[in-house]
Amino acid sequence: MPIDRRLFLRNLAAISATIAARGNCSSPVLTRQEKPNIVVILSDDVGYGDLSCYGATHVHTPEIDAMAASGLRFTNAHSDAATCTPSRYALLTGSYAWRHDGVQILPGDANLLIESNQATIASVLKSAGYTTGLVGKWHVGLGNGKIDWNGEIKPGPCEVGFDDAFFFAATADRVPTVYIHNHRVVNLDPKDPIQVSYAHKIGNEPTGKEDPELLKMKLSEGHDGTIVDGISRIGFMTGGKSALWKDETMAATFTGKAVEFIERNQHQPFLLYFTPSDIHVPRAPGAQFAGKNACGVRCDVIDQLDWSVGQILDTLKRLHLDENTLVIFTSDNGPVVNDGYDDGSDRKLDGHKPAGPFRGGKYTIFEGGTTMPFIVRWTGHVKPGVSNALISQLDLLASFAALTHQKVPAGTAEDSINMLPTLLGQSQIGRASLVEEAQVLAIREGNWKLIDRSQRPGKHPAPEWTPSPGATVPTSYAQKNSIAQLELYDIAADPFETNNLATEHPEIVEHLRRALTMLRTQGHS
Repeated sequence: MPIDRRLFLRNLAAISATIAARGNCSSPVLTRQEKPNIVVILSDDVGYGDLSCYGATHVHTPEIDAMAASGLRFTNAHSDAATCTPSRYALLTGSYAWRHDGVQILPGDANLLIESNQATIASVLKSAGYTTGLVGKWHVGLGNGKIDWNGEIKPGPCEVGFDDAFFFAATADRVPTVYIHNHRVVNLDPKDPIQVSYAHKIGNEPTGKEDPELLKMKLSEGHDGTIVDGISRIGFMTGGKSALWKDETMAATFTGKAVEFIERNQHQPFLLYFTPSDIHVPRAPGAQFAGKNACGVRCDVIDQLDWSVGQILDTLKRLHLDENTLVIFTSDNGPVVNDGYDDGSDRKLDGHKPAGPFRGGKYTIFEGGTTMPFIVRWTGHVKPGVSNALISQLDLLASFAALTHQKVPAGTAEDSINMLPTLLGQSQIGRASLVEEAQVLAIREGNWKLIDRSQRPGKHPAPEWTPSPGATVPTSYAQKNSIAQLELYDIAADPFETNNLATEHPEIVEHLRRALTMLRTQGHS
């Protein structure tokens, strides 16, 4: 629907009022002795449309649905980026990943991205007297040089605020395929040392490229490095045979460790950052879930994820911690169906829409890339319902600090905003704006979204290649350049982002371009 200048100015006035109102929001009244436990469940590659409480009909998620029914379900919540390392970095630190160089999908042997002087949700809560635990996927780097997988692996989670950490380094499709507890590989035999390389093959282990007949999971592209547990990975490794994981038991392993952490710390305030691998590739569900869904193995691992969430919630109930535990469920980025392994997921969707009403998914700048399931449950404190407030995972750090009466250390978490009243359902006021990232940047403000493909992540983004005068322009560049335009969408009217309104509303385009530029140059939200 066309919008004239007067309506646009009224919208701007409403946004200004929103900012002012948010500034006047007070935190919920809690005594300083009241320190609720906090559980953040960050799933992997789960799309907005992958859960039945968000409209999925081909797969059912009764445990997550029950959490949503007894909590607050957000419909306009976002990860920082459409890929995992940047979004996890942002959630942990409260800093947009695109502000920093090198925050992109990491190999398994990359160094720690979080600086020693940066605040994290773990360090802030630790300063409030919480015991802090990580169980699951890490993927923001380890060490500060060449990693010795056979000795102490540090700095890592324990150096940025976690008291206890049981995790793997990167992703399930990357080497090294081993669990790490705090600083050491679990079950490692020192007589069989681990070596890892992302540059070239090492050792005599079979690879997906050279020995495809050994694979129990076919490849679609890449992922043709060292074969572990019948699945070839990205990168190469040798050694560590006693420490290698089994993919089909990974969900049970991580879920069991999370339950143990809760049981061990039930009598003191704790933070559990639970980051299951599901539903990331390779999709290898346990026997109780395999082959149970008509929509294929991707739906099987959604079932498995739902079970894991149920185990966490059941543990809290069993230990009578429900009314003293704030639980958040969300995902790191949008969905992807075929992501390197030919597991048949793309051929068995049968009408299932992983991103729900949105366009795109993982890796894309469209809404399906960063619009996440986001559910908050705190029995007796959060009134069940639905919120359309615009929020970001960035805001968890400042909100947790407010909840526990902690100050965010100066110069850190520069993009995290205290949204605690909104998270607890006491306010419907959300953010004035947020930035989305997927190799290019976009800005959301109200219902408007501007994609600016000239804006790319990084403190010092590399300049785009441009042809010299008179040079022959490659077809690939011409195709890229043909879409490298400003795109303006009204997300409320056009959630699938099909109607580019940039030429119809140049004043809105200019306003949002200026807003994005200001966010970059001022260095904070």
